[in-house]
Amino acid sequence: MKCILVLGAGRSSSCLIDYLLKEAKLNDWHIVVGDLSVEAAREKVGEHKNGEGIFFSIDDVALSSTWIAKADCVISLLPAFLHLKVAMLCLELNKHLLTASYISPEMKAMHEEAVKKNLLFLNECGLDPGIDHMSAMLIIDKIHDKKGKLISFESYTGGLIAPETDPENPWRYKFTWNARNVVMAGHGTARFLEAGQFKYVPYQQLFTRTTSIEVPGFGAYEGYANRDSLQYIDTYGLKDIRTMIRGTLRNKGYCDAWNVLVQLGCCDEGYVLENLPAMTHQSFIETYLRSGSGTVEDRLCQQFKLDKEGEEIKRLRWSGFFSDEKIGMMKGTPAQVVEHILSKRWTLSPLDKDMIVMWHRFIYSIGDQLYEVQASLVAKGDDSISTAMAKTVGWPLAIAAKLLMLGKITERGVCMPIMPSLYEPILEELDGLGIRMHEDERRIK
Repeated sequence: MKCILVLGAGRSSSCLIDYLLKEAKLNDWHIVVGDLSVEAAREKVGEHKNGEGIFFSIDDVALSSTWIAKADCVISLLPAFLHLKVAMLCLELNKHLLTASYISPEMKAMHEEAVKKNLLFLNECGLDPGIDHMSAMLIIDKIHDKKGKLISFESYTGGLIAPETDPENPWRYKFTWNARNVVMAGHGTARFLEAGQFKYVPYQQLFTRTTSIEVPGFGAYEGYANRDSLQYIDTYGLKDIRTMIRGTLRNKGYCDAWNVLVQLGCCDEGYVLENLPAMTHQSFIETYLRSGSGTVEDRLCQQFKLDKEGEEIKRLRWSGFFSDEKIGMMKGTPAQVVEHILSKRWTLSPLDKDMIVMWHRFIYSIGDQLYEVQASLVAKGDDSISTAMAKTVGWPLAIAAKLLMLGKITERGVCMPIMPSLYEPILEELDGLGIRMHEDERRIK
């Protein structure tokens, strides 16, 4: 009996596990779900006869080796920094590995050995990164097939909440994936290419350098540049392109309010706060303000020249940053405190629905004629468990694992799903599951 080992039973795992359990019943496979919380792992598996929930810690090498040795394929949904430990054991024990995370330099360095051992280490096969790559390459390959020359590619993706969910929430946002990653988003310098110019945006400027984006049928959003877009110029085979931007999508107003926290220094992960057990939400903000008279709210407005009735302050006030509620942590960094405070208002309620919005724009030429392709994907969750995020992160990985187990994937080494043999069957099945891109093309010159 073939065995698939899923590591992690968190927010993004539910749809992946459900999909694999259904396939396990059809193909006589065994699905093992491992997590630090054995209760969470067992809850995800339920009473399914082809499933098993176990305690798993990647830091326990003996335990990890035992379970990985039993598997034919390992899917890691662990935090990205732990993938390397999983990969090293998979190499040692000759097991395939699938993740939804970006390929790190350390992971990339395993390519040759993985090829020698006939192993697939498939990364960036979730939502962003993942479906964004696959849907982009589908269109890029179609343009290349008709001898088109790509001039510009912009791509933005966001995990938001559906319009009907929590209508009083001014951020239009809740945590639907790793909350720490949301708080730490944008750290470092964003790099992209715009009209032939290399652009670099440091963290302290990132949330002021936004782009307005209109998604057909769903309205206006704003996007900010995401990490290193330049590396995908070669990955996508676009060496002569003049604009290459990949970014994160948010509802209007989010970035202005988030920028206040960034400029205050509240998103720092570099030190632990003193006297945290005694702190309230308000006194936490107080620690970053100049001394003076007036309320914390007033002094924040003075320090950053904000309107007290403006949208930035309304969002921070709604989040409870000016309340006298105790934070309720014994120890933590500023970023951890921000995450903790926001989680009190940004946690999905049972019937809440999240929403994924993805938008691509391509400009290409054929001879002296210029064309634009806009493609968008919008997906809603069913509730707080079967979220759009869980579907779009989990299903591509699950489909890839199924294809691998059935012998339908022949690629080996460290790779991402940018070749037709991978993206075509995955996108085709996603389309049947209701996850599809809608394309609109027009001649602009």
